[in-house]
Amino acid sequence: MSWKFDGKVRGQFPPITVELDGAALSSEEKCSHCANALCCHYVTQEIETPRSMYDFDFMLWQISHDNIQFFKDEGRWYMLVVSTCRHLQPGGRCGIYEKRPQICRDHANDWCEFDEPLSKHWQLWFPDYESLDAWCRNRFRNWDKRHQKWAANAPR
Repeated sequence: MSWKFDGKVRGQFPPITVELDGAALSSEEKCSHCANALCCHYVTQEIETPRSMYDFDFMLWQISHDNIQFFKDEGRWYMLVVSTCRHLQPGGRCGIYEKRPQICRDHANDWCEFDEPLSKHWQLWFPDYESLDAWCRNRFRNWDKRHQKWAANAPR
């Protein structure tokens, strides 16, 4: 099992389909050619850098829930929630475009998933419980004894 991200997010996001006549697109034109609106199929949240066994154990609880993943990019850690925006319309248009949140308005597409997969530069990627648990077993030599250690230190 490898924890180094290989650049492929398998089965998580719809593929981007584009039909172009060899012309480069400006940032203003990209959204109209991106039929699947990949940027509207996930939410990322930067998290504090996990360091301790407790931090990683907590992440195991989080990743045990549907559609939760973690990745490390440029030394920073993120929780990735694979979830489609409820306002996304068939064909990739925004159903609340005029009333959309500010973060959507601020989203710059000068570089986006249309140009290159979001995940291409990730240093680490944990798509599921098993991958994170295996990585923790490799990183912490006493990983399997953590619960006994915590129980011994618990107030009585």
